[in-house]
Amino acid sequence: MLTRYKKNHEKIAMGLLSFMPKEKDVKQLMATIKSYENDENQKLFLWKEDDDFIGIIGVRLLGNNKCQVQHICVSPSHRNQGVGHKIVEHLHRIYPAYDFSGNEDVTEFYDKCINLSKR
Repeated sequence: MLTRYKKNHEKIAMGLLSFMPKEKDVKQLMATIKSYENDENQKLFLWKEDDDFIGIIGVRLLGNNKCQVQHICVSPSHRNQGVGHKIVEHLHRIYPAYDFSGNEDVTEFYDKCINLSKR
């Protein structure tokens, strides 16, 4: 289940984001979280299964019904189980009229998740 980020999810969100290569530094993580909290065009969602948050996805709404995925990550213990695909699928349901793309950091994983849905 995709859940909108709330301030009380901050530590969980930081933990999940820290699995991304460019989000290892605590100062960078804090800046990333603050940008999601303060910029109305950025949205952060957590993926929850069996009462545990195991994934995260962050997007930037660009206008003209375009949306860029900025962050997407699944907890290492839940990888290779289709969780990323589920996250992307649910995100597309939230923003059905949007055209999606991934930024340079997530394009490969995002495209892999999209290709799963075309099978």
